[in-house]
Amino acid sequence: MRNIKTPGVYIVEKNAFPNSVVEVATAVPAFIGYTQTASKNNKSVLNKSIRISSMAEFQSVFGFGASLQFDFAQAADAASADMSLDDKHYTVAASGNKYRLYQSMQMFFLNGGGPCYIVSVGDYTTDLAKDAMLAGITTLVEEQEPTLVVIPDAVSLAAADCYAVQQQMLMHCGSKMRSRIALLDVHNGFQDEEDSVAAFRAGISNKEIGDFGAVYFPWLNSTLFSHSDVHFGFLSDEGKAVLQAAINAELGAPDASSVIGKMLAGLTATETGDDDPTPEVIDKGLRASCITYPALVKEICSQLNLLPPSGAMAGLYTMSDNMQGVWKAPANIEVVGVTSPALIVSVEEQESLNVDGNGKSINAIRSFIGQGTLVWGARTLDGNSLDYRYVNVRRTMIMLEQSLKLAAKAYVFEPNDAQTWVTIKSMISNFLTGIWKQGGLAGTAPAEAFSVHVGLGETMTSEDILEGILKITVLVAITRPAEFIEITFQQQMQKS
Repeated sequence: MRNIKTPGVYIVEKNAFPNSVVEVATAVPAFIGYTQTASKNNKSVLNKSIRISSMAEFQSVFGFGASLQFDFAQAADAASADMSLDDKHYTVAASGNKYRLYQSMQMFFLNGGGPCYIVSVGDYTTDLAKDAMLAGITTLVEEQEPTLVVIPDAVSLAAADCYAVQQQMLMHCGSKMRSRIALLDVHNGFQDEEDSVAAFRAGISNKEIGDFGAVYFPWLNSTLFSHSDVHFGFLSDEGKAVLQAAINAELGAPDASSVIGKMLAGLTATETGDDDPTPEVIDKGLRASCITYPALVKEICSQLNLLPPSGAMAGLYTMSDNMQGVWKAPANIEVVGVTSPALIVSVEEQESLNVDGNGKSINAIRSFIGQGTLVWGARTLDGNSLDYRYVNVRRTMIMLEQSLKLAAKAYVFEPNDAQTWVTIKSMISNFLTGIWKQGGLAGTAPAEAFSVHVGLGETMTSEDILEGILKITVLVAITRPAEFIEITFQQQMQKS
């Protein structure tokens, strides 16, 4: 109170309410990977975290997706072939690096994504490298807002390097920051389930940090590319020669002066004359005149649309948080922009995915008749833990911890006395009451949902106060998903 020396009336205002706790953002992913460019305001932003909020903003800073070249070659037999026509078998494979960040960003925004961070670790002239991705993870240490870490390009590395990057993602989230979780993909998650899942579990350690990560299986067949987006320019020179030979065999060697002859000549010609057909005419003509070319276009389109699910899942996390809250498990929701999972996961197969002896639970993405493609799992990589088995429990705890941590900073260097303790207790209780009313905490009354303890003899000793330590204990009852619903039927006696 100020020193009063003059007679008069003085007004003193006192705060009637304690400071409030602001709920931190819960679904702000950070994506790491390779982009076409990395320039903002004519300045390089390579290896820097940039916040964006739309696909248009991503394109303005980081450009578009990479153009892939495909090899088209004859296969020895049907078992090793990607496509077969009559008694002829062919392999179709992308040559060079497979950059997946751009398509993953498209899936992120298609599925409800919003503000996020991008760390570009190289352009399309750079080879995919484990060390570059690890450096991108280190960059994120400076950012406090992200709550998810996603690296779709990791699966394009060799298996051992992919697991090393994913392990570092878990270390970053669980040991370093403890304010975010990692969304992981299964390397080669479009191939045999038993082999790819077993390799993933062998390559990833979940000791003490598994609850800071979640993994989804299998990969997804997206709808980002249509058949009209693919043309013969996607083929390598060797692939064009094989295609020419295949069409010749199908139609019989056409006269070089005919329309189809000119089309085939245009596939491998290094110089064109005024009378040569344009690429658009060649593409349209080949689609209409033979079977081999449309089948090849379909296979290339299928491979381009095959994507790991982490980008789409980051979008679904955002949508679920915005619509229902972080305490709602991000499961039993449809993945947008996909036709089907790359593999069909049966009930029996999901049993081994969901429950693992070492706790490395993997969340399945499955198709259901009349419902589309649904996320059918909500577990972390610490599936044996009763505390943090479920993704929404871990993420709710992160939200509560970070929100209260920021609010408590206002009381650093305040007197460590009863008045401060009461103020802090009231502030935290008001915040948790609001979370309980929204359905984030279990219990029929606030007293059943949480309790806050602070004070001398309750959470602190006299020595703690002398050392300047203020201890607060918060107990919360987090809502858990009804993962297993059992309905019991039995017959009863007829009563009339």
